[in-house]
Amino acid sequence: MAETLKVGVAGLGTVGASVLRLLAKHGDQIARSTGRSVSVTAVSARDRNKDRGFDVSGFEWFTDPVEMAEKGDIDVFVELIGGDSGPAEDSVRAALARGIHVVTANKALLARHGVALAEIAEANGACLNYEAAVAGGIPIVKTLRESMSGNGISRVYGILNGTCNYILTRMEAEGISFEDCLSDAQRLGYAEADPTFDIEGNDTAHKLVILTSLAFGTRIASDDIYLEGITSITTADIQAADELGYRIKLLGVAQQTETGIEQRVHPTMVPKNSAIAQVDGVLNAVAVDGDFVGEIVLAGPGAGGDATASAVVADVADVARGDRTPVLGMLAVDLKDYQRARMRLHEGGYYIRLSVYDRPGAFAEIAHCMGNAGISLESIVQKRHAGSEAPGKYDEDAPQPVILITYETTEVAIKEALEVIMSKGVVAEKPQMIRIENLN
Repeated sequence: MAETLKVGVAGLGTVGASVLRLLAKHGDQIARSTGRSVSVTAVSARDRNKDRGFDVSGFEWFTDPVEMAEKGDIDVFVELIGGDSGPAEDSVRAALARGIHVVTANKALLARHGVALAEIAEANGACLNYEAAVAGGIPIVKTLRESMSGNGISRVYGILNGTCNYILTRMEAEGISFEDCLSDAQRLGYAEADPTFDIEGNDTAHKLVILTSLAFGTRIASDDIYLEGITSITTADIQAADELGYRIKLLGVAQQTETGIEQRVHPTMVPKNSAIAQVDGVLNAVAVDGDFVGEIVLAGPGAGGDATASAVVADVADVARGDRTPVLGMLAVDLKDYQRARMRLHEGGYYIRLSVYDRPGAFAEIAHCMGNAGISLESIVQKRHAGSEAPGKYDEDAPQPVILITYETTEVAIKEALEVIMSKGVVAEKPQMIRIENLN
């Protein structure tokens, strides 16, 4: 058997602790699988005396992860610190420059510096593996870097944030508000005290830009992405989607078009019979459309200590086997510049919820505005608020919810039509617009 692979782990939080437990439990199995034993020999964290539920006295200790990267007697540097700069970036750069292999779960770091880090790794003969950075325990990075290399990929999309999926799932199942679901998610540990990064779509965006680079062979373009979160989704939207045969999911979508590549994160109505619609709770799912294989869908736990550790250790095992794969699926020098598609050309069906003043001519005005924009309506549904039809309760100034479903049209047409509708004074608030994704 080959010489032991020595691993240094920077960051001993939930994931770091799970990595140590996994290696202790399955070390023999990994050695048989890879032909090389794997041993953690060094660790780095800020507080050596913190009770972590395991003994750290047998490891070489580093308070500074950069020092471990520069001087530790290790073959692999595992970065579990987090953050797109600071100690995480500095230590990863130091390890790669030294020719030390790096395994990271840090999507923010890769979204910001992935191409530069790939160049350093390739210049120094080091691996940079990051399966755990996207969709937790789902092996989507390996799938795109290796298994799909014989396909031309037209689209990659998925549910990439468990917090948002948990909230939307509970809103549908229990009919409770976004705010109440978010509060429960925080209490249960599914959402951070400050959940903005998750619910506004930033976490999904970081993961999507990595998948985009892998799928289409482009340089990572984290600033060229259309972004919407789920804070505007109401129980009325959830109920309407259910009645129309859809579920609402926060999707990250990257798609090749004639004008370039679209990268977008936004709430989406997906057909109930689609595979992605069946993914509930904190689970993630990623779908890839290949020209030879067709569509494949991978689903599973997208976060959590054990699921993330599973992906981290799988990356370490690849190093132990001697597997060498270009960081972004091809050498960094061969990556194409990212060409952003014009979002105005994005086509599809749309769900629109309007709060319409119940006045004569209001519907006609809305239909006229839509027709002028070249938008055909598949259906119009008016739902009066409870009590609005009771004797003595009628109030023409009380806005009533109206649901429009359009046939396929362009996003620019929808937005222009809604701006005109708002200017006519027939709606009480900004319209809600949700894209309907064609998953066939």
